[in-house]
Amino acid sequence: MMHVLVLVAWLIALAWVFKFAEAAAGFPRVPDLNRPRYDAAPVGEPKVVAIVPARNEALGTGPCLLSLLGQDYRNLQIIAINDRSADETGAQMDEIARSAPGRLRVLHITELPDGWLGKTHAMAISAHEAIESLGAEYLLFTDGDVRFAPSAIRRSLAYAQSARADHFVLMPTMLAQTIGEGAVLSFLQTMSLWAVRPWRASDPRAKRDAIGVGAFNLLRVTAYRQIGGFDATPMEVLEDLYLGRRIKWAGLKQAVAIAPGMVEVHWAAGARGIAHNMTKNIFAVFRFRPFLLLAAASSVALSSIGPVVLALFPATRLAGCIALFAAGGLYWISSKINRISAVYVIFLPVAAALVVYAMVRSMMVTLRDGGITWRGTFYDLATLRRHMVAPPRRQTGRDAAGIR
Repeated sequence: MMHVLVLVAWLIALAWVFKFAEAAAGFPRVPDLNRPRYDAAPVGEPKVVAIVPARNEALGTGPCLLSLLGQDYRNLQIIAINDRSADETGAQMDEIARSAPGRLRVLHITELPDGWLGKTHAMAISAHEAIESLGAEYLLFTDGDVRFAPSAIRRSLAYAQSARADHFVLMPTMLAQTIGEGAVLSFLQTMSLWAVRPWRASDPRAKRDAIGVGAFNLLRVTAYRQIGGFDATPMEVLEDLYLGRRIKWAGLKQAVAIAPGMVEVHWAAGARGIAHNMTKNIFAVFRFRPFLLLAAASSVALSSIGPVVLALFPATRLAGCIALFAAGGLYWISSKINRISAVYVIFLPVAAALVVYAMVRSMMVTLRDGGITWRGTFYDLATLRRHMVAPPRRQTGRDAAGIR
C-alpha cells in the first residue's frame, strides 16, 4: 500500500511540474495589450457595436455603459438590452442613453419566447439590430457588470486586425475585494490553465484550446454569421464558452490577449457568493453528466488537497513539496492575468475544497430541481440536454464521398 501511495504522490508532483513548465514556456507568447507596442489605432476604423445584456443589474450597468461611452475609439455604438428587469436597470439605461444620443441604443425585452435562454435571446436580437440597422462590422459581446479602460476597444480591435482574428478574447481582470474572493478566484484562474492553454488558442489544430469569455468576446460579423450566431444555440447555458468553441470548430481564427486592469469585473461578493454563482453553470460545463462532474471533482481534490496531505508524511513529503512548489509557480503565472498575488497558493486546499463543494452542489441542486433557474426563468434539464451544442462529427472517407 505504501508503494502505491508513493507512486500516486510522484504522479501528482510530475503532473504539476509538467503543467508549470508548459505554462512557463507558453504563456510569454500571450500578448499584454498594456504594453506600448499595442497602443495602436485600427486600420480603417471599422464599425464596432458593443452589446450589453442585463437583468436586474442596476448597480453595475451604469458604470459599464459609462465606461463604454468613455472609449477613445470613435466608430463605436452600444446596444444595451434590458432583459425583463424588475429593478431600475431599464430606467438607468434610458437615462444614460438620453445623454448620449446616437451612441447608445436601448432595447427593452418584456417577454421571453419559448425555446430561448434569456441572455442568448437578448444577444441574438441585439446582434440582428447591430448588423441590419447599424451596419456593424464587429460585434463585442460583454456583460452588464464589466468596466472598460478608455483604450480597451481600440487596442483590442487593432490587435485583432494584426492577428487576422475572426474572434478575439481579452482576458478580464477578476477583482478580489476579500481574502475569500482572492483565494477562490486565484484557484479558478490557475486551474483554468489545466483545461485550456491560452497560448495555443490561435493554433487551428488545437481544437480543445478554444476560449470564450462573457466579459469580452469580439467577433467579425462575417464570423458571427458563419457560425449561425446565437440563433444556433438558443438554450446553451455556457453561451460564451461555446461561442469560442464553435469558432474553432468552424476553422476560423481565434486570438487571445491579456491586459491586467483594462477589462475588469467583480464576479461575486465573497467566497460564498462565488460558490453560489457556480451553482447555475458548473454542472453545464460537464454537459449535465454526473459521472464526468464527479470524476473532475475527484481529480481537483486529489491534485490540490492531496499534496498538502502528502507533505505531512516522510515517505511522500518530497513529492508533496515539489507539487506545492510547482503549484505556486502556476499561481504566479496566473497572477499575470488577474493581479491576484501568488501568495494565495497557501489557500490551495481550502479553495479546492470549496470548489469541489460548489461542483457537487451544482449537480445535486440541478438534479433535485430537474433543471436550473436563470434570470428568473426555470429551464428543465431534459430540454437543456436536448439543446446542448455538440462538436461536429468528424467526416469519414465514406461521408466525404456521399456514401451513407
